[in-house]
Amino acid sequence: MNKFETSDLNEENSDVFELSVSSADAGTRIDSFVSRECDITRSAAARLIESEYVSVGGAPIAKNYKLRNNDEVRVVIPEPEDCEAKPENIPLDVIYEDGDIIVVNKPVGMVVHPAAGNTCGTLVNALLYHCGDSLSGIGGVIRPGIVHRIDKDTAGLLVAAKNDEAHIFLASELKEHKVSRIYYAIVLGNFKEDGGTVDAPIGRHPRDRKKMAVLRGDRTAREAVTHWSVVERFGRFTLIRCELETGRTHQIRVHMASIGHSLLGDAVYGGGGTEFEAKNRRIINGQCLFAAELSLTHPVTKERMTFCVDFPKDFEETLNQLRKEYRS
Repeated sequence: MNKFETSDLNEENSDVFELSVSSADAGTRIDSFVSRECDITRSAAARLIESEYVSVGGAPIAKNYKLRNNDEVRVVIPEPEDCEAKPENIPLDVIYEDGDIIVVNKPVGMVVHPAAGNTCGTLVNALLYHCGDSLSGIGGVIRPGIVHRIDKDTAGLLVAAKNDEAHIFLASELKEHKVSRIYYAIVLGNFKEDGGTVDAPIGRHPRDRKKMAVLRGDRTAREAVTHWSVVERFGRFTLIRCELETGRTHQIRVHMASIGHSLLGDAVYGGGGTEFEAKNRRIINGQCLFAAELSLTHPVTKERMTFCVDFPKDFEETLNQLRKEYRS
């Protein structure tokens, strides 16, 4: 009997994914596929496969199994035990640091804090090693210092608090929309306009709790506003600049999908499976989204501070490839 069928696994408290393999993913290793589709690290995906929480056609497989078109993949991610995050010696790209805050440039593939399928190798593990005891405790033992998050496959700027006073101040600034966050995204399709605003409430998807959705008229949805402008056009794709007025989970991904412009590489919200992505697997790993600029008020000095970073290498290579193939 497979482990995902045993009585000791309560699937009501687990994340269960039922995934169909398209021709674009044929030939992809199962551990790489599970990592991308379930938003977990590749090592975490490998552990799930080895523990037989992943099946293809109802049968367990090896982590080096290569997918075939129309394969049906089932993934069960058990609910994690509530344990304290541990320090890990993981290199950090520190943009700024003082006694109250630390601003880091998170790489693609790094999860912000421990969760199901990602109990180690996260930004929190790295921060605990780098900062020692100097992280706010408001987020608890799993999320020390974490004021806001960005997705695993989104690179870019993130600020963490090194004491409770800084955490409280930054959380209040975020709530009052006083922290400016600028993102760049590569989306499918072309725009008639040069800019606009998506003002649409976002809540948990009614049928898939791992996804978010635009939910109008639903009291559980929360206000969400994204301002966007065109930076560069490629005919079939567009580079846009997005400024968040609010900060909901998956906000840019959901908002862009809702207006027919899903992010390139975003299989969760309709931007995956393009021919361009299939040809450029080496440089496209999930949604093409980057947190490029962060502006905030320092919690102690009250100085207004702005931090900027260049596009990641893979993001820049993707743009260069688009310029070669689709420049309008």
